[in-house]
This record gives sequence, structure tokens and C-alpha cells, in this order.
Amino acid sequence: MERTLRTAARTEGERRLLESFTAIPPDQPVRLAKRTSNLFRERTRSRTPGLDTTGLSGVRAVDVGTRMADVDGMCTYEDLVAATLPHGLAPLVVPQLRTITLGGAVTGLGIESTSFRNGLPHESVIEMDILTGTGEIVTARPDNEHADLFRGFPNSYGSLGYATRLRIELEPVRAHVAVRHVRFHDLDALCAAIESVMESSAHGGESVDYLDGVVFSADESYLTLGRQTDDGRHPSDYTGQEIYYRSLQHDGPEPKRDLLTTHDYLWRWDTDWFWCSRAFGAQNPRVRRLWPKRYRRSGVYWKLVALDQRLHFSDRVEARKGNPPRERVVQDVEVPLDHTAEFLRWFLDEVPIEPIWLCPLRLRGERTWDLYPLSPGRTYVNVGFWSTVPGAGPGGESGATNRAIERRVGELGGHKSLYSDSFYARETFDALYGGESYAALKDAYDPDGRFPHLYDKAVRHA
Repeated sequence: MERTLRTAARTEGERRLLESFTAIPPDQPVRLAKRTSNLFRERTRSRTPGLDTTGLSGVRAVDVGTRMADVDGMCTYEDLVAATLPHGLAPLVVPQLRTITLGGAVTGLGIESTSFRNGLPHESVIEMDILTGTGEIVTARPDNEHADLFRGFPNSYGSLGYATRLRIELEPVRAHVAVRHVRFHDLDALCAAIESVMESSAHGGESVDYLDGVVFSADESYLTLGRQTDDGRHPSDYTGQEIYYRSLQHDGPEPKRDLLTTHDYLWRWDTDWFWCSRAFGAQNPRVRRLWPKRYRRSGVYWKLVALDQRLHFSDRVEARKGNPPRERVVQDVEVPLDHTAEFLRWFLDEVPIEPIWLCPLRLRGERTWDLYPLSPGRTYVNVGFWSTVPGAGPGGESGATNRAIERRVGELGGHKSLYSDSFYARETFDALYGGESYAALKDAYDPDGRFPHLYDKAVRHA
């Protein structure tokens, strides 16, 4: 059903949000009242009630004719995709995990295998309504009086406000995705292939609509090249006993081919949280048979991690072995393509984590974004790694591995996402994440400091 988009009066959900904002004492930090999250930063617990976001988690309208959607800020991509796929449409970038919200992907950045041609999720936003620190909801567009907030909202992580509604572009998709897993024995050759696909949207004479990759070691890495198709004969299913990332691996010189429904392709990484489900035994065939299918999803694994962080079970296990707590290294970094092979070699030599996810990206146009200043026209590769490493012993530097990664990424002209632990000094942080622009936005839209400062959230666990 086609529905016409319009900017409506305040919804009941927005009214409840505003009421809950007013009820929070002025000297207390304002946060969302969320039971789940895709953040991996520790944060100071607060006894103050958070913002009431009930009623802000749906799809307001999908306009098939204009290929746009109006979506609540707390709507998950899982719900949005469920609303758009029946119309043969999808968001321009669908982050990998089902429970990521639209507002979260914009204020905290997101990425996926269409990012090599569609950039980042906030680049497909046409306008958004944002609750600011002054207690009002403003509509920000690239060409109105709140254009500065529109440019500065991405990567602000709720420190400037929260999106209550977003109007986004959609693109047509077909019913299935045919994939080729191309193996490389050399990281320079892998990066050369990325460059070629970025320029031509093709590889080996076939078009490429989706592009990501996995590095298992210096001599075993893969690019997965996806192509939209209506050929739906015998699609694979990786929600059962088979595990998606293991399906990439092969020894032969020819690409390994596969077929998934578009729905299953979009959520191919969610079932096993990429490969992180192995930490819970969910990839053990015996355990997997007993693990209910509906609980094989990232949101469940995240809750298990959060429970472990509260109970310190893993730390106690390490203590019994005579070891210090392990250091969590859960990060995504953007490295310029011309330095990606160099970074990967350094990482494989210095950090005992594998596999590593790769996702090439390039901004869609010439517009820049104040708090995450990537260069238009330049190709970057998102490198994702999510595990733990041996912790520092008595007298050792906390977060030593994370700090080393931050330094190396900085030396190579890259950035890292702020959804997890960060250790930057304030001056370095401000230089990397638009300090002067951020300060001006903070003064304009949160003059009383109702929301925690970005540096306090990202580094000081506020």
C-alpha cells in the first residue's frame, strides 16, 4: 500500500517524550530509557528515570512512489525492512544487526555492504525531528535554519539530542542476492580488488551491488560480491545448523557461489552476531541443535554479554587461572584504502583476534559531516574486530591494546567509531571529532548541558 508522507503534528509518543524530559531534574543527565543497546561502552549508572520512548518505535509511512519512508527514531531496522521489502524496497544502507535503530544508526553511525555505493545511513536522511537540550523538538534539514544540527547530528551519540522521526530514502531491491566469495592469498591483492570494484561496481564481468569481506589470516581473505537477482532457485539458509561466515571459506581459485533471499542476506550476520556466537557455544553442532532458533540473534547475545559484565563471571574465571581480567577489544575503525593492507598486517602481527570484517565505503557526495570528517571522494575500509585479548597485569596500562589501535589508526589517517571503549586525550579527541563545530552546536542546542558531552560519553563513561 502506498502512503503519502507528510510532516504531522506531534504524536502521542513525542508528547510522552517531552513530558518525561520535563520531569527529569535540571541537575541530572538526560538519557534514553532503553533495556537494550548495541553500544559496548561502559557507562555510569543513573537512578534518574530516562526518557520515555514508548510510541516512538514504528514505521509511520512508506511512500512507494517517491521511495521514501517516515520512521520513528526508535524503530529497529528489522521492523523497517519488514515494512519495505513487501514493496520491493529497502533502506539504502541496512546495518548488520536487527536491533539497531534508525536514530541509533544516524547519531552513532552505521555501515553495511551497500556503503561502497551508498555511503553511511545518515546520508540517505532527508530530514529529521530532533529533541534538543532546550526541551523542544526541531526539524532539521540540510537547507533550513537547523542545517548546522543536520550536519552535526551524525556521530553525536545522543549528546546533542535524540531523533524522534526520520525521513529517509529507499531503493528498489530484488527478491534474492547471488553472492561470490572470492579468495585472496595476499592483502595487497585484496585491496587492489576493492579499488577496482569501487570504481566500476563490477568484478569479473559481473555487476556488484553489495561488497564486504573477511580476513582470516594474512594469506586467507575473502571479498563477498553480491548481485541482486530474481532467480530464486534453492537459496541457502544460515539460520539453522549452517553458519554463514564459514560458508565463505574455500581453497580453489574460482569464486564460491551462493544464493540467499534478500531478507536473509540483509540479516546474514545477525544469526551468529558475525562469528561472536562461538563465545557462547552456539556454533558447537550439539549446542546449536538445542539452542532455539528464535534465540539465535544478536540481541540475545548482547544480553548475555551485558549479564557477564554485571556479574563479572568471565573475570572470575580468569582470576581462578591466575590471570588478570581480559581486555575487551570491540571496535570498528575506518582506514583509507591506500593504508588498509598496512593496517591489516600490523593488526594480524600485534592483536590476537580473528576473523576481521571489512566493509569498503565512500561518501555519497560532496557533503561533509562535522563530527566524523571523512573526505569526499576518498575510499575507506571499515575494519571490524570484536573479541578480548589478555589483560595487562599489575602495573600495566589499562586498555593497552585499544590504545595501540587508536594510535595506529591515527597514524594512518583513519577514524574509529565511538560505540565502544575509547582512550583519547581531550585534545586528540577534539581534533578527530569536530571539536570546534561540536562546541558551537552544544552551545546552540544544549546550552544548559542537559545531555552528557560527547567526550564524557565516549571516553569517561558518562
